[in-house]
Parts: sequence; C-alpha cells; structure tokens
Amino acid sequence: MEIKLKNGIDRLEFGMTPKYVEALYGKPNKTFTDDENNTIYVYNKERMKLTFYVEEDMKLGYITTTNPIIKLFGATIINQPWDVVNGDLALNKITNFEKDSEEGIDIYFNEDHWLFFHVDYDEVVEVEIGAIINDKDEFEWKFRG
Repeated sequence: MEIKLKNGIDRLEFGMTPKYVEALYGKPNKTFTDDENNTIYVYNKERMKLTFYVEEDMKLGYITTTNPIIKLFGATIINQPWDVVNGDLALNKITNFEKDSEEGIDIYFNEDHWLFFHVDYDEVVEVEIGAIINDKDEFEWKFRG
C-alpha cells in the first residue's frame, strides 16, 4: 500500500464516496461519527480509518493508518526511526514541518501535502493524510467517478 501524496492511499482517492470505497474494500468493520458529524469507516485488516465529510457530500477527505506495510516513496514508514523517514522526506523535497507534542508523542505536520506523522519512542507509529485545500479554500478532489 503506497501513500500517494495529495491523492490518497493505495486505490483510495480523495473525493470517493462510501459506495466506491465499499466496492474496493467491502463493508467497514466499524463506523462512527466524529464531533463534526463526519462518518468514519474503520477497516481492521488494512488498519485504516477513513473520514467522509458530511459537509462535502460524504466525500473521502482524510485517511489515518498504522498499517506496517504502508509505504511512501517506496519505503515502509511505520515502526521506522523518524530520522530515517525524515531523511527520505528531505530527499523528496518535503522539509517544512510544524512540530507539536501530545502526551509524549511528537506530531510532525507538513501543510503543503496535508501530511502528519505521529512519532513515539522516536519511531513513526501513525500516518495521517488529508485532501488538499486550495487557495480558494476549496478541496481539490482527485476522484472523478
């Protein structure tokens, strides 16, 4: 499974509706709603949580994963040392990160690619990727189904 920056992960593309996601991955193992009434699909086998935005006609806009086979630029990133992952990112011209810490976990955020890395014990433990918002404050949906 490969992260496709600004587009999605694997066969998932930002802008897909639940119908298209279910055609690819089947019914989710669990669903719930967040504080903003968005619907979250949980896929246990893939170790992914998919957020469908209610105010955007239920389009896929956010993906969180802890899947150990997830790759970025051809290299696995979960359970890898942050300095190794960060080095690979730098080689691919992704260097501008805001850093925050929450309960001992460092969170690195790159706004240009709407990409988050959660780092615990100096290893990447979770990745989040979101749909890009353009200069007009609109989502750039990739899926054209």
